[in-house]
Formats: sequence, structure tokens, C-alpha cells
Amino acid sequence: MDRPNLQERTRRLFLDDANTYGCAETALVVLQEHFGLPEADDSSSAMALNGGIAYSGGMCGAVTGAALAAGRLAGRRLPDHALAKREARRVTQELIADFAREFGAFSCRELSGYDFMEPGQHEAFIRSGVWRDACLRQIDFAVAAMSRLVAAAAWPDGTPDPATGTGAAADPPA
Repeated sequence: MDRPNLQERTRRLFLDDANTYGCAETALVVLQEHFGLPEADDSSSAMALNGGIAYSGGMCGAVTGAALAAGRLAGRRLPDHALAKREARRVTQELIADFAREFGAFSCRELSGYDFMEPGQHEAFIRSGVWRDACLRQIDFAVAAMSRLVAAAAWPDGTPDPATGTGAAADPPA
């Protein structure tokens, strides 16, 4: 999926009138689809990450959702678990740095200006409509950036080696 298609898919999921997917879920599903991961439409692992992890105002859900997708992909493509963890962390750290440079922060509370743990604040945020623009831009950025970071990492495709039936047929990154 190229960047315009990533953006279109992000918008379709996030701005759906049913409001099914939050920031983390949208980033996760779009990237899982983009990476060709099985059960790509399963957003359940990101459900509690919206609002900076359970509305706590922590790390932006667009970043955490993208990190989950990168971890799933690294786990499938890199047969060495320790290497997969290092690589998933590395691209996520790069995403966090890029995101902070772009938006000036990476916590949901700072980005939104709302404390969702306070009664009525999440509802006020939704009513304000700011999420339709600001959060969408942040999700678009996180999805596009993680797509680029993973492509630059050049992880093998995870296709089993025909000779052994295990590992990846492509050479792992140096």
C-alpha cells in the first residue's frame, strides 16, 4: 500500500461514523494490512491504548499502535527473537523521535490538551472535534513513518527457507 492508500485507509477507519477505532487501533490495523500480517483487522491488542494508554494521557495511541504492528512484523520476519525485539524497539524509538520532532510532544495529554482521567474531559474532547484533524494527522504521520522505517530496515520477508523449512530465505540485516 503506498502513502496515499495508507492515508485513505487511515481516514476510512478513524473517521467512520460508528467511531469503532481509536488512534492506536487505527494505526495497528492499517499497518497490519500494509505489512500483510494475518488477522490484520484484529485491533484487540490496541483497545486499551487509546487516549495515551487507557486514557491516562501517556504515549500517543498512534505511536503505540504502530509499535505493536512493527513488533508483530519483526516477530514474523526475524526468526531470532532477541533480534526481532531489538529491531522492533529500534524502529519504534526512531518513530518516537520523529513524532516528537514533528508534533513537539508524544504524550496524548500534551498533544490533545485534555486530561481524560478527569470526569467529562474525554467527552469534551470528542465534542470539540479536534480529534478529527489533530489526531488524524498524528495517525497519518505515525503510519507513514513506521511504514518507511520498516522498509528502510529491509527485514527479510519471512518466507521459510525451502532447504530447511525454517527461518527466512533472505539474508537477515547486518
